[in-house]
Amino acid sequence: MKALDTGLEPEAFWSALRRAPARGLFLDYDGTLAPFRVERDRAVPYPGVREALAEILRGGGTRLVVVSGRAVADLLPLLALDRPVEIWGAHGFERLRPDGRHEVQELPPALRNGLDAARRWAAEHLEPERFEEKPGCLAVHWRGLPADAARALEGRVREAWTPVAREAGLALRPFDGGLELRSPGWTKGSVVERLLAEMAPGAAAAYLGDDDTDEDAFRALGPGGLSVLVRDRFRPTRARLWIRPPAELLDFLGRWACETGTHGGDR
Repeated sequence: MKALDTGLEPEAFWSALRRAPARGLFLDYDGTLAPFRVERDRAVPYPGVREALAEILRGGGTRLVVVSGRAVADLLPLLALDRPVEIWGAHGFERLRPDGRHEVQELPPALRNGLDAARRWAAEHLEPERFEEKPGCLAVHWRGLPADAARALEGRVREAWTPVAREAGLALRPFDGGLELRSPGWTKGSVVERLLAEMAPGAAAAYLGDDDTDEDAFRALGPGGLSVLVRDRFRPTRARLWIRPPAELLDFLGRWACETGTHGGDR
């Protein structure tokens, strides 16, 4: 565990967390709670993570939220938690509340038509296992390919999707191991902004993430929250703290459960 912000005193954060009127723990999934897998449907959490999250949920003093680029339907069987948890999928384009309500945004016609055009190209030119369709978003994955093949695939996709994105007003953004075409305005940062606005004044919040798409969330959390980079290898980041999975991740989640388990807090 390494502080990246010279003004960060981790013990001061834990102390503030204990006293806070509300607490939010916001978690990316792939690369953060679970190791990357070429077979995306087998990317289950690190051993011990489910138990740590269950302990936090049992404590009742934390609003625990999973924020992911994945679709909600794909995340539920991977998380496999005993208690319902709030999930924002497809970078916030859809939201599953703990009470089971599932909300999906409406796509304007121009964006929908652009995604349809990109989908048709992908169906014709890509291997099915390399292509993923999500609410308001399409993704191409090259994880597991040799470097030359990955660069070639990225070049083909960019060549085909860049004019589609430009014409339709879609966002074309890289992520760790692939490229996404998605509705603009929906990022993990916009999710964090919404979550913070819904919480009580003075709430203590942390966001844990690993790749470039999580930088939006780190930025939205700001200096008042604890942004945590979860990676084996360091990369430049806005995060204030760096931890390595799985050992330091489990330590962090365990400490959170310990500090909040005896406090009800406002949800």
